[in-house]
Amino acid sequence: MLDRIGDQWTLLVLAALEPETLRFNTLLRRIGDVSKQMLSRTLRRLEEDGFVQRTVYAEVPPRVEYRLTDLGRSFLEPMRGLIRWADTHQPEVEAARAAYRARSQ
Repeated sequence: MLDRIGDQWTLLVLAALEPETLRFNTLLRRIGDVSKQMLSRTLRRLEEDGFVQRTVYAEVPPRVEYRLTDLGRSFLEPMRGLIRWADTHQPEVEAARAAYRARSQ
């Protein structure tokens, strides 16, 4: 469980899925700073842990949607404070990263 909490993308994915079921590309746009490969890997881990349900629709082209399970929703309850902190301080973290990169060059 500590791996999930400490994972950079888990909380962002769960928070993005909280209000609604989303398709992969919509989720990718909503999170913003994540690569396709990392989002895919994070979604697979969350599905494996039972936090996210992946539904594939037999259409052409195939449609895949992701939604939170009850377990995923219950995990978010204690994490809300951390999510609020991350949302509030994300610009500061990004500025600190940019300053660090500038100093390192």
